[in-house]
Amino acid sequence: MTEPAGRRPRKRVNYGTGREALLEAAVRVVARGGLRRLTYRAVAEEAGVTHGLVVHHFGSRDALIEEAVAHAIRSSLSSSALEPGTGRAADFSVGLTDMVESGPDLQAFQYELLLEARRRPELLTHLRSLYDEYFDATRRELTQMLPGPVGEGLSRMVFATLEGLVLHQLVFGEREVIDEALDELRSVLGLLAERRDGEA
Repeated sequence: MTEPAGRRPRKRVNYGTGREALLEAAVRVVARGGLRRLTYRAVAEEAGVTHGLVVHHFGSRDALIEEAVAHAIRSSLSSSALEPGTGRAADFSVGLTDMVESGPDLQAFQYELLLEARRRPELLTHLRSLYDEYFDATRRELTQMLPGPVGEGLSRMVFATLEGLVLHQLVFGEREVIDEALDELRSVLGLLAERRDGEA
């Protein structure tokens, strides 16, 4: 059976990966058009499936948003080396620029939601607990890296630096500058670790 003229042929989603494919489609829709463009139909068209399949998997737009946020943060955490677990400053966030280059829609999606949450506070419930995963991962890694207690202020400052660098790369490119800035951040963390060691 051929598709009518002017319509895109539907892509096939493999059973078992369908939900993940729909979440990735939702991320792309929001990254390109903002949250106002996120509808069942837009996600279905992006994924090449029926509208009913999106409804079946998520049930409500809020559930779709919540699961897409969780998917975005899981994907970012796994690809950013934010928490390599080595406790070495030299390993901290080594994959950050690769993550932005290989998945710009994932990053744009998160920034779109953060900005939209200023206008729609009900979105904060979707974002707050999930963003805490970023904060906790940063703090855990800094705790391994630096002797002594790591306060929330320091871990937030380090995470805010990383987030700002991601946004800069996403908008302006300039990967070399971002890599240089990350090297500087690792140097500062290394010096802080040495200084705290000396005080212990």
